[in-house]
Amino acid sequence: MDALAERVLVSVRRQRLIPPGGRVLAAVSGGGDSVALLYLLAELAEREAVALAGVAHFNHRLRPPASDADERFCRDLATRFGLPFVVESANVAEMARSKRISVEHAGHRARHAFFERAAGRLGACRVALGHTIDDQAETYLLRLLRGAGAAGFSAIRPRSGLVVRPLLRVSRAELRVYLASRQASFREDASNRDRCVPRNRIRHDLIPSLRAYSPRIVEVLAREAEIARADEEWLAHAANELGAKVVHSTTEGVEVDAAGLAALHPALGRRVARDALVRASGRAVGFDHIERLRRLAEDAPTRVDFPGCRAERIEGVIRLTARAGRGAVARVEPFVYRLEVPGEVSVPEAGVTISAEPAGPGLRGSLTCSRPQTAGKRATERVVAVAAAGPFAVRNWLPGDRFRPLGLKGHRKKLQDLFVDRKVSRAERARIPLVLDAQDRIVWVVGQGVSDDFRVTRGAASVLILKVRPFGG
Repeated sequence: MDALAERVLVSVRRQRLIPPGGRVLAAVSGGGDSVALLYLLAELAEREAVALAGVAHFNHRLRPPASDADERFCRDLATRFGLPFVVESANVAEMARSKRISVEHAGHRARHAFFERAAGRLGACRVALGHTIDDQAETYLLRLLRGAGAAGFSAIRPRSGLVVRPLLRVSRAELRVYLASRQASFREDASNRDRCVPRNRIRHDLIPSLRAYSPRIVEVLAREAEIARADEEWLAHAANELGAKVVHSTTEGVEVDAAGLAALHPALGRRVARDALVRASGRAVGFDHIERLRRLAEDAPTRVDFPGCRAERIEGVIRLTARAGRGAVARVEPFVYRLEVPGEVSVPEAGVTISAEPAGPGLRGSLTCSRPQTAGKRATERVVAVAAAGPFAVRNWLPGDRFRPLGLKGHRKKLQDLFVDRKVSRAERARIPLVLDAQDRIVWVVGQGVSDDFRVTRGAASVLILKVRPFGG
């Protein structure tokens, strides 16, 4: 195996990007980075470290006829590797105009929705993208120039849902050397030289200038992104733990302990305040909104209106209630949390805390039978028993997610179809937490049902009790 492939394998294993032998789909645009990714994954597949499920290509139809030539190139490449080829196309420019968003944003949305569909079609548990350490540095600078907090400075994450980026510690130059050693061809995207695109100005002008101050500026910026990501993850975890004590869900909305919020360090207080506002209003909030809520916790005024909700401080408690006629719910940002066994995790985006613990001998004996089991009143919603081993991941729904609901005789069902059948509104779907095992299999759709794959039977090696309760309850 090539030395670069060995490095990539070490990175994949250390960061747990792909389960051993997991089926991974290579997203290939035709450019050098993604073509190198395909070659490297093929090497890992030869070692049986992963199973290469196929090649996915999305045609943005932004540069005809070049974009069609890119598609043909990727199809031929998949054929050469003997791999299935999945392709879709969309008029991204028209999508951007109709939704009044940037072409870059529209392209990102369309690509990632396609990745979900393609992975489901080929039974892949991961979709690998070819982002490099150079992309990481460019993204960090873009976020810096636009203004961002710790979450923004985290830049490109190694994993987001089923999307993984195994090359984030590899440079673009190293990939070109690797391709040359294999006499591998690739497509050059002329738009990458267009300096009207901010990223291209950073790539071709700013970073070369910064090298005069620091020859290893790309590595420095990528390291800063990694540090920011670790800091953000710790702060988010700490804010969740503290938020469970300060913020409580009620039938009328959300209540915040004013003194508790005021006593928090600003770094934690801002996160707790943001989560409380988002939960009450269902809308995105900005820095000014967060600071107004923090000031409300400290002193006058006693009432403040926010987008989608109203805050009123009464005897040390801030009550956040949705404003009449402002029920529109904004897009919920993707969330992923780790759930240990035994342990619990707060999910502010859903307003709940989820816990996991081994079933005791007495309870386990009462649960063991040939049929799937739940425990407790309204068990499908609050308490479930599952034949699974931790740790778990808790995240929100992604298009293309499927599982086997109890009672459907083993048939797989799209979560989207489940939500439609149960009349779950579009606004609420992204807030419903999913509990997944280490292989990314859905164990529990919280409040909606348990997977038949994890039913409790007599031969179950491990039985766990999963519980959900209102955040702060």
